[in-house]
Amino acid sequence: MGKIVIAYKIFPSESSVDLNLLKEKITKELSEIASIQRFAEEPIAFGLSALVVNMVLPETEGILDETEKKLTDMEEVSQIQTLGVNRL
Repeated sequence: MGKIVIAYKIFPSESSVDLNLLKEKITKELSEIASIQRFAEEPIAFGLSALVVNMVLPETEGILDETEKKLTDMEEVSQIQTLGVNRL
């Protein structure tokens, strides 16, 4: 089974969301299916920053849908944007 690397931009639901706590929550929620490679913060506007996360996932059917559902189900997340997907 192959692996894929995916990058997401994760927009918090409001500017008061603690991005460090959100990083921990994402790592915990996705620990069974993904290996987080790195997080970066990207300023958006008016004090709001988005998280950019790179992760490695197994290349199995439905894994991207499952990952995106877990992310968007978090109350601290308003939306996500896929920045790129590559095979390892």
